[in-house]
Amino acid sequence: TLPDYKQHSDILESMIIKLYSKGVTTREIADLIEKMYGSHYSPAQVSNISKQMISKVEAYHKRKLSDKFFCIYLDATYLPLRRETFEREAVYIAIGIKPNGHKEVIDYCIAPSENIEVWTDMLQNMKSRGLKQVELFLSDGVVGMKTALARTYPKAHFQRCLVHVMRNICAKVRVDDREKIMNEFKQVHQQTNKEEATAVLHDFYTKWGKVYSHVIRSLKDIEPDLLVFYNYPKQIRASIYSTNMIESFNNVIKRKAKPKAEFPTEQSLDAFIGIQAMSYNDRYFNRIHKGFGQVQDTLESYFD
Repeated sequence: TLPDYKQHSDILESMIIKLYSKGVTTREIADLIEKMYGSHYSPAQVSNISKQMISKVEAYHKRKLSDKFFCIYLDATYLPLRRETFEREAVYIAIGIKPNGHKEVIDYCIAPSENIEVWTDMLQNMKSRGLKQVELFLSDGVVGMKTALARTYPKAHFQRCLVHVMRNICAKVRVDDREKIMNEFKQVHQQTNKEEATAVLHDFYTKWGKVYSHVIRSLKDIEPDLLVFYNYPKQIRASIYSTNMIESFNNVIKRKAKPKAEFPTEQSLDAFIGIQAMSYNDRYFNRIHKGFGQVQDTLESYFD
């Protein structure tokens, strides 16, 4: 069925790249190819074939970006990488949704740990590649993030991820109180409008202020960033009060990376994540994120 050797070879190489993107190790891929096709590929050959993706990943990092996104989710996850020694390093990821509802992994980068300097460089790089306008950013509580966003995109608004806020509250209260506190705090993002949500939040302050004064003080400090999502159409609010969407992408990466134990070089980790990012963008190309299709004209109106 495959008389042309080159055609046979191309199919095997495509299979190798696909298996690599699924997190299968180079040694396992070599064994699978030999059992399935009777062709012998050493782990080194498999590794060399997978490196074909490097040029595509480099082009992905340099591609021109859309000039506007309605919202951008920022989050970092950690994956094992060997430099001189083995450590878990931060992968910074930005996923955006355009006013027309189309979403994509805008970019990512790798650094030993999460800090605002790397986030700032990443934001400035995105802007230099054509991303001029963003209406809303969503992130957790990285120190300095709001300031970095204001410098790079001064007209953008900022929403603190409410799921991260809830996790932080849980870590600072007694175990016996956690379920009750979480159920009450969840009411903040389930109201009809911002006024009702503000009333619920202030009732929360009153009820728990004496018992957990430091927790309530921290919440009051970030209150301006907690309810920003209520400024936008109700059809999309469920998507813009947390960074859950980007965390689901992070979980896919972690699951597929798990069989590898560790990445031997930064380049190999970069190629692996690049494959996931490009695959994600292909999968969701022209798909409209839930709720966004109903309010496209409204979202377009936020831009110049």
